[in-house]
Amino acid sequence: MVRFSGRSWARSTSRLSGLRARRRRDRPGRAHGRRTQQALAGRSVAGQVFLLQVAIVLLLVVAAVGALVLQVRHDSTTEARNRSLAVAETFANAPGTREALSSPDPTAVLQPRAEAARMGSKVDFVVVLNTDGIRYTHPKPDRIGKKFVGTLGPALAGKSFTEEITGTLGPLVQAVVPVKADDGTVVGLVSAGITTENVGGVGDRQLPLLLTAAAAALALALGGTALVSRRLMRQTHGLGPFEMTRMYEHHDAVLHAVREGVLIVGGEGRLLLANDEAHRLLDLPEDAEGRHVLELGLDADTAALLASGHVVTDEVRLVGDRLLAINQRPTDLKGGPAGSVATLRDSTELRALSGRAEVAREHLKLLYDAGVGIGTTLDVTRTAEELAEVAVPRFADFATVDLSEAVLSGGEPDAGTSLRRTAYSGIREDAPLYRAGERIGFIASTPQAHSLGTGEAVVAPALKEAHGWLAQDLERTAQVVEYGIHSLITVPLRAGNLVLGVANFWRSEKPEPFDEEELALAEELVARAAISIDNARRYTREHTMAEALQRSLLPRNLPEQSALDISYRYLPAQAGVGGDWFDVLPLSGARVALVVGDVVGHGLHAAATMGRLRTAVHNFSALDLPPDELLGLLDELVGRIDQDEATEDGSAAITGATCLYAVYDPTTRQCTVARAGHPPPAVVRPDGSVDFPDVPAGPPLGLGGLPFETAELKLEEGSRLVLYTDGLVEDRERDIDVGLELLRTALTGADRSPEDTCRAVLDALLPAHPGDDIALIVAGTRALGDDRIAEWRVPSDPAAVGEVRASVTRQLTEWGLDDLVFTTELILSELVTNAIRYGHGPIEVRMLLDRSLICEVFDGSNTSPHLRYAASTDEGGRGLFLVAQLTERWGTRYTPAGKVIWTEQPLP
Repeated sequence: MVRFSGRSWARSTSRLSGLRARRRRDRPGRAHGRRTQQALAGRSVAGQVFLLQVAIVLLLVVAAVGALVLQVRHDSTTEARNRSLAVAETFANAPGTREALSSPDPTAVLQPRAEAARMGSKVDFVVVLNTDGIRYTHPKPDRIGKKFVGTLGPALAGKSFTEEITGTLGPLVQAVVPVKADDGTVVGLVSAGITTENVGGVGDRQLPLLLTAAAAALALALGGTALVSRRLMRQTHGLGPFEMTRMYEHHDAVLHAVREGVLIVGGEGRLLLANDEAHRLLDLPEDAEGRHVLELGLDADTAALLASGHVVTDEVRLVGDRLLAINQRPTDLKGGPAGSVATLRDSTELRALSGRAEVAREHLKLLYDAGVGIGTTLDVTRTAEELAEVAVPRFADFATVDLSEAVLSGGEPDAGTSLRRTAYSGIREDAPLYRAGERIGFIASTPQAHSLGTGEAVVAPALKEAHGWLAQDLERTAQVVEYGIHSLITVPLRAGNLVLGVANFWRSEKPEPFDEEELALAEELVARAAISIDNARRYTREHTMAEALQRSLLPRNLPEQSALDISYRYLPAQAGVGGDWFDVLPLSGARVALVVGDVVGHGLHAAATMGRLRTAVHNFSALDLPPDELLGLLDELVGRIDQDEATEDGSAAITGATCLYAVYDPTTRQCTVARAGHPPPAVVRPDGSVDFPDVPAGPPLGLGGLPFETAELKLEEGSRLVLYTDGLVEDRERDIDVGLELLRTALTGADRSPEDTCRAVLDALLPAHPGDDIALIVAGTRALGDDRIAEWRVPSDPAAVGEVRASVTRQLTEWGLDDLVFTTELILSELVTNAIRYGHGPIEVRMLLDRSLICEVFDGSNTSPHLRYAASTDEGGRGLFLVAQLTERWGTRYTPAGKVIWTEQPLP
C-alpha cells in the first residue's frame, strides 16, 4: 500500500468533497429526485435498510398475531373441555339423577332438569342416556330415544372423559360421565358439550382486538423505520453500497494500483503526491511529499522538466539505469488548481517484458500444437515421430527419440541403457547423429544413461565440454561437435513409474545454449508426449494379445474332407481385433458344415467370446443337429453369457452376435442354411452367374424368444458357396447394398477356383484401412458319385440279415475292399438286427465310399442306442460295444422320419 502524508491525503479528499458539493449545488432538484427514487427502489443504503426493517417488522407482527390466535383458540377449546366435563359431572352426581334413571319414565323427570342445567351452564346440550347409549334427554326432543353419537367405552368402564367429534349438532367438544350406583355399577351416562362454532366464537371475538394491536405496532415500527432510513439517506447522500465502495476503489486504483508512476506537483513546484511506482522509478526519499522537486535528488534535466509543468508526451529520459517515458499535463487548463500531473513508464522493463511475453507465447503455442499433433494414432513409432516433428525447428534444430525394444512391441521397458532410435527429425539430413532404427547402448556417463537411471532431465549446455557424453563414441561425438551441434537436453519419457526411453533435443543454429527455462519447457513437452506413447504401448500390447488370442481360437488348418474345395481369408481390423470367426466341420455321412459369425465389439472380450461360441458350435455340431436347432441353442448360450457377465448397473458386457450355419451333403448336393442376423450367402453357379438365395434372416444371437428358419439350396457340382462377414461389404463410407452389388460383380465369372475367387473379392472390396474384421470362405461343391453309394431296403425280418451280409460282401469286393468284409458284415449285422428288434420300418442300409468307409442304418424309431457294459449273466448288450471297438467313429443322428446309426472305418 502507498504511504501518504496526512496533508496530501487531506488535500485530495477536500478537493473530491468540494467537487461533489459544487455538483450538488448546481443540480439540487435532480439529485434529490434521483436519491429519492434510488431510496424507494432499494438501491441506496438507506433504501435497503428501510426494506429490510419493514420485512422484519412484518414477519414479527404476523408471527405474533398467528401465535396469539392459536393460543386463544387453544385456550377456548381447553375451557370448553373443562366446562363440559364439569357440567356433566355435576348433573351426573346431582340428587335424583340416579333415581330418575330407574323410574318408569326417565325422560319426563330428567328432560326439564337437563334443559335447565344446559341454559344455566351455557353449554349447547346436556344429554342423559342409558348404558346402551339411548338418549333420555336432548335439546331437540325428536332426538330423544335415539342412539348417542360418541364414544361410550371409557364411561361404561367408570371413567369420565372428553372428546371432539361430529355429532347431531355438528362438530363439538363433549364430555361423557358415568352415573354409578352405590356398589359402583354404572347405571347410566351423562354427556354435556359445546359446539365448535361456539368454541371458536370466543377466539373470533378477540381477533379484532389482536389485529388492531398488530396494526398499531406495525404503524409505529414503520414510522420509526422511516425516520431512521431518512436520517441514514441524508448521511449517505442517497448513495448505494456499490457506489460508496467504488468511490474509494477508484481513488485508490488511480493513485496506487497503476503500473505507472504518478506525480502531482503544485504550482510552486512542490511535490504533492507520488505513488509507489513513482517512488520506485525515481528512487524518491520517504519524505518526498511536500518538498520541492529540485530538492529530491533527481538529475537537473528531469527535475527542471517536472517543476516547469510543460506539456510533454512520451519524452524519454535516462534516470539512473532506466529509460523513462514521461507524459506531463497541467491541472489548471479548465479552472483547476495550479500545478501539473506527470506519469512515468519504464520503457526498459516494458521492452524486456514484451520479449519475455513473446517467448512465453511461443512456448504455449508449442505446447498447444504438441497436445494436438502428438498422439493422433495409437502407433508407438508414429507417436515418437510426432514428438520429434513438433520440436523441430521451433524448439530444437534436431530431435531424436530412443525407446526400449519392449516398448515398441507393447511390453514394459527392460532395465538397462540399451535403446533403439525410434524417431529422428532435423533441419538437415546430414547430421552425424544415430539414425532411426539403430540400436544404441548408452554408457553410464552419458546424460541419456543418467536420465534412464534417475528419471531426471539433464541439460548439457556445452557438448564439447561434456566429457561423459563425449565418451559414448569418440569418433561419432567428435563429428557431432565438428558439425556444429553444441547443446543438448535429454528428458526421460516417464509414464508413472516406468521410463520408456529418452527424448533428445539438439541445438546447432542458435548460438545460445539451452538454459533452465528451456529445460522446463522440454520436460513439459515430453511429459505430454510420454502419456501418448504409453497409451500407444498399452494399445499395442492389448491389440497383440487380442490378435494372438483370436488367431489361437481360429482354425489353423482346415480338416480333411471330400465334399467341398475350400479357400478362406481372415483379416483383422487395423483399429482393433474384433470377434469375426469361421469354421469347417466334417459331419457324419460325408457331410460338411460351414459356419461364419461375428461378435459385436472389439478387443480381448470380443475375441474370448468368439472362442466360446466357436467351441459351442463344435459341441453342438457333434450332435448332428439341423441348422435352425443349432442356432437356437447358440442363441440361448449368448443370452446366458449376457446374464452372467452383466455389470453392476445391469448392463451386459456383450450385446449379441450374428451367425450363419450351412450343412452340405455331397450325396444329394443339398445345402441346408440358417442364419441369425448375418448377411446372406452368395452362390456362384457353374456358368458364372451369381445370386443371393433368400435365406430367412432371423434375429441376432442373444435376443431370444424367436425361432430360426432354414432354407434348402440345390447346388450343382462345381458351384461355389460364398460366406462372409459384414466387414467385407459394409463400412462407414459404403452402404451394405452397394457392398453386396460390388461383391456380385467380383464373384461373377466361370471356371474360377475358390482361391482365385478369394483373391478377386479382396482386390475389389477390401478397404484401405479396415475398421472391422473380415472373414471370407469360398467353398466349391463336389458330389459323391453314384458308383460310391450303395443302398438296400431291409424287411423287418431277422432272416433278411443274411441277405444284407451277402450284398455287403459283393459291394466291398467290387470296391476292392476285401479286407473290410468281415468287420463290415459284423457291424451291419449287429446294427440291422437291433433295428429289426427294437425299431420299426422302413429300414434301409447305405454304404458310402469316401475318405473312409461309411455304413448307415436307417429306421423309423426315435430311440437311440446307448453303449454300456453287459454283465456276465446278460445274454445280450455287447453288440454296440463290439461296434465301437471295430470302427473309428460311430454315432446317431435324427431325421424327420426317424434316426440313422452310422459308423466310419478307415480304408486299408
